[in-house]
Amino acid sequence: MTQWMVAVGPEQFQAERLYQHDQLEVPLPAMLPMAVGDPVALVATGGTVDEPVVFGLARIVTPPYPVDRVPDDPDDADVAGLPAAMVVEYLVRAVDRPVPLADLALPEAMEFEPGDPAVLGEPGYGRIVAALGAPRSPVTPKREWLVSLDLPIEADSPAEAVRIFWTYVRQLGPAELPAFVSPRGDETAMRPYVLGVEHEMDPEEDE
Repeated sequence: MTQWMVAVGPEQFQAERLYQHDQLEVPLPAMLPMAVGDPVALVATGGTVDEPVVFGLARIVTPPYPVDRVPDDPDDADVAGLPAAMVVEYLVRAVDRPVPLADLALPEAMEFEPGDPAVLGEPGYGRIVAALGAPRSPVTPKREWLVSLDLPIEADSPAEAVRIFWTYVRQLGPAELPAFVSPRGDETAMRPYVLGVEHEMDPEEDE
C-alpha cells in the first residue's frame, strides 16, 4: 500500500467548502500506479488559497482512469500519456480547518508540484494524520445544529412565495446567501455564515 499526496485546484476546493461530498474525483496528469485502498492526502492550491493547504485524508475507491480517451479510436489505444482521474472517499474532512503544507515540514513537499502527485513515506503521512486528526468513529454522536435561511418574499400566495424562495436559493446559492446557524437549544448563539465562514452582517442588510 502506497500513501499519496495529490492536489486539487481552487474551484474544486471551493466546491468542497460549499457542499458536503463523501467522495471526490481528483484530476491526475496521467495514468499512475495507484491502487484501491491506497491512502491519499488532499491538498488545495491556487486561487484564494495563499499557500498549499492539506484539507483532508481519503482512500482510493476507483483507481486512475483516462478522461480524454475517445472510445474505439486507434490513436487513443495507448492511454499511458492521457490525462486521468480517480475517485477517493473521505476519511477525514478538514475543509474548515486546513493545515498549511509548509507547517508540516514534509521532505516530500519540498519538490511537490500541484499537477504531479507525490509518494509519501510513513513518517510524512503520519505527520498529516496527527495534524488533521484520526477518522471520526461513525458511532460517535455529533452535535445538533439549527440552520435557517430567511428571505423576505413578495408574492400573491404562499405557494408562489415558496417557489420564489427556492428560485432565489438556486440562483444565489451559498456564495451569496447567509445561512444562520446555532447550536440546538441555544438560539441566542445564532451566527450568519457565507461560503462556510462566519460572516458579519451589515445592520442595513436586515432592513
